[in-house]
Amino acid sequence: MLSSGIDIKTSLDIVSSDAMKKDERKLFETIRKDIVEGAGLSDAMMKSGRFSSYETFSVKIGEESGQLNEVVKNLCDYYSKKIEQKRKIVNAFSYPVIVMSTAIAAVAFMLKYIVPMFEDVFKRFNNKELPGITQFIINLSAFFSAHFITGVVFLFAMIILFFSVRKKDWYRNYASRIAMKVPVFGEVMRKIYLGRFCMSMELLMRARVPLINAIRLLKKMIGFYPIELSLEKIDEDLLNGKALHESMAGFSVYDKRMISLIKVAEEVNRLDEVFGKLKKQYNDDVDYRTNTIGSVLEPFIIIFIGLFVGIVLVAMYLPMFQLSTTIAN
Repeated sequence: MLSSGIDIKTSLDIVSSDAMKKDERKLFETIRKDIVEGAGLSDAMMKSGRFSSYETFSVKIGEESGQLNEVVKNLCDYYSKKIEQKRKIVNAFSYPVIVMSTAIAAVAFMLKYIVPMFEDVFKRFNNKELPGITQFIINLSAFFSAHFITGVVFLFAMIILFFSVRKKDWYRNYASRIAMKVPVFGEVMRKIYLGRFCMSMELLMRARVPLINAIRLLKKMIGFYPIELSLEKIDEDLLNGKALHESMAGFSVYDKRMISLIKVAEEVNRLDEVFGKLKKQYNDDVDYRTNTIGSVLEPFIIIFIGLFVGIVLVAMYLPMFQLSTTIAN
């Protein structure tokens, strides 16, 4: 709307009328009221408390430089690509997660209810020693039934604990280190956040934000502890006169190729272009890896479920086959 020549107040009226949620409509109306009273868009956004420093600062730069249309468009592209990437990841992992959850529920149901029914049959009609695999499944079922309530309580306690500590630095540090060591998944997660890092840097460099300010803004929005920790040191190094690539080289979370390209970009003053190309490469790589992981996981999960269910069925029917053979003889 701004690109079409519509003023901010009218644009906010249109956006407000299209808002489906009451709190969103109220937010737009509050921002419009502040602008009518003489505040700038960035000041009204900051006053609302609903926008990050990254967003308000970007809009403020757009207002001061006369490039508000371009800045808002870049912000739109940033969030559109971020949402698109999130949807692709969810689509890639949703089927395996649903199948795995169903499998766990099915196995739990079998151990809790089906296996004990067979155990009662074996006690009535078969006084002989049960096959090893049958006895193992029965013991597993007994253990599961005896500790079922404890397991549920423990699970809920872990969920509550997770939500209470998930924003603490010690937990984020520990969890991110473990997650990055997980084969395949750790590398995908690292590249997801590197792609977002490059996307944010491209936007800030295009908006002509000073490098130190850009680093400080990224610290508040990146959401990945290893990168946040590195940005603390990078900020300090930049103040002491170090180049960006030199400071980044001290952290393993950044690729050597990425650092080499940033070094060249600093020399020719093309950081925005290089970050844009790096962003595309990381996003393409993440898309490929997530699609591949989803495709590979599906058959493995189905095979796992089939094997486990097959083992349980064989273990339960094997004593019956032996009993029928004994009777026949």
